[in-house]
Amino acid sequence: MEKAMIEIIGLRFKPAGKIYYFDPNGRKIRRGTGIIVETIRGMEYGVCEIANKTVEEDQAFMPVRKIIRIANDKDLETLEKNKEREKEAFGICLEKIREHGLGMKLIDVELTFDTTKIIFYFTAEGRVDFRELVKELASVFRMRIELRQIGVRDESKFLNGIGMCGRTLCCATFLSEFQPVSMKMAKDQSLSLNPSKISGICGRLMCCLKYEEETYEELSKGMPDVGDIIKVHDGQGEVLSVSTLRRTLRAAIRKNQHEPPSINTYEADEITIIKKAEMPEDGDRYTRRSRS
Repeated sequence: MEKAMIEIIGLRFKPAGKIYYFDPNGRKIRRGTGIIVETIRGMEYGVCEIANKTVEEDQAFMPVRKIIRIANDKDLETLEKNKEREKEAFGICLEKIREHGLGMKLIDVELTFDTTKIIFYFTAEGRVDFRELVKELASVFRMRIELRQIGVRDESKFLNGIGMCGRTLCCATFLSEFQPVSMKMAKDQSLSLNPSKISGICGRLMCCLKYEEETYEELSKGMPDVGDIIKVHDGQGEVLSVSTLRRTLRAAIRKNQHEPPSINTYEADEITIIKKAEMPEDGDRYTRRSRS
């Protein structure tokens, strides 16, 4: 049985934000076109990132809402006015936070396109009682108020900056969603385990550790660990270092009991692992001897 197909376009409401699918409503929409749509937050302005394409229904998170119209000059004027109002709202909210002595850092302000709701994004060390602040802001702006606490990774995405690679932050340019990043990825890639060298400006492990992890996992299949005892064509000995990308290793091999071991480089396909190295008490071999 063939699956039902529908035509969709993909819209973004923020730079590097998540892409949402909408029904083009019979129109041909080009990438970069401004679109007015109805969302659960009300009327919104989005930019087309994916032009008309046909997908299976189960890939589109049904039901898919129809677009209202292509943004016109009046819509663009409204968008610019909203941006100015957001700047004013930021200053007002910042002053109210100071007046109330709240332990929160205001990061950004977002006004919905139809000006029915204004969202204030902030960071804080813990919970903040902002009930009185919300009341004051509601009396000033005469619309629905939402204060949304975000994490340090989201803060970096909002503020942008330059990473240690010299390029603008991935999260602020093209990463629409954060992926889990672990210390294991740094270990698998033979990187320094010094937090200052593998953390981004947000203070969390760099998102780019995720990019090559799948490749390293695939290449490391069948590779020995440092300390393993291996057998090669000219003897057996202990693995001293491993190069995952090259799929090579250095090992101290003893040809016989009467000769000192020689250190040589071998291809992964040349060796046979005859004994795995004992794991240290903390269960992490990398803490005992790192890969090269």
